[in-house]
Amino acid sequence: MWGSLGLQPAGGGATVIVSASYRTDIPAFYADWFLGRLAAGYAAVANPYGGGVQRVSLAPGEVDGFVLWTRNLRPLLPHLDRVRAVAPFTVQFTATGYPRALEASVIAAAEAVAQLRDVARRFGRRAAVWRYDPIVVAPSVDHRRNFAALAQALAGTVDEVVLSFVHPYRKTARNLGRAGIAWRDPPVEEKRDLLAALAALAAEHGIAATLCTQPGLAGAGLGAARCVDAARLSDVAGRPILAPESGNRPGCLCARSRDIGAYDTCPHGCVYCYAVADRDRAVRRFRRHDPAADRLG
Repeated sequence: MWGSLGLQPAGGGATVIVSASYRTDIPAFYADWFLGRLAAGYAAVANPYGGGVQRVSLAPGEVDGFVLWTRNLRPLLPHLDRVRAVAPFTVQFTATGYPRALEASVIAAAEAVAQLRDVARRFGRRAAVWRYDPIVVAPSVDHRRNFAALAQALAGTVDEVVLSFVHPYRKTARNLGRAGIAWRDPPVEEKRDLLAALAALAAEHGIAATLCTQPGLAGAGLGAARCVDAARLSDVAGRPILAPESGNRPGCLCARSRDIGAYDTCPHGCVYCYAVADRDRAVRRFRRHDPAADRLG
């Protein structure tokens, strides 16, 4: 659509897409803070790797779009019109339906489906993307059955599902082990077979499957994910939003964005989470959080 027409961004300035946030679940736990920062017109963001604090404008006319990452949009759902008044948004909504041993405190799958249906009804089918990731291979999860139920429930609500396998980072493996999860990292061919099966199930329900930052697993039926997707934002906005590709790791095709979250602040308790090294620390930081502060963390 807009992304293929070769048009320039409105206003002729640099495109600024704000990510809120792949570092933490702002809609679920920090909605009041986010709405306060919209009212203030900016957020302060500490560089997680050092280098001080930067100011990110959230003022109308200075933001081209928002990408909201969440597992529970409920606290922000009544206020999405306030977000849209600043800039168009898309939602990256993770819904896996995993057992509590993997996800200690996330909402039930049925509630996630209901929230996604609400977003689609109010803002259109392009406004939200379903994420079934990371895929954790463990005896307690029948992915084909689990995914098929979710895909059926979300038919007509979303047009894309993002897939990826859990990365066996040291902290991820440690946290899964501490939780007593008998997980494993399957060989490449087994991963490709499962991805192909999930992509076929998604297609049965009119949902396109895409693969996030794992190009070595690409196969038939899988597109390449662009989680910060300027073309999708353009479709939602009804005008072109063009931003250069600026992935944050090999295989990432995301558009350039500014993230306003902070690591180790999400208390969901997903033991495979890359953004939380220690859940107890994340819970403490959440409890100490001041909604009036200009930054998280």
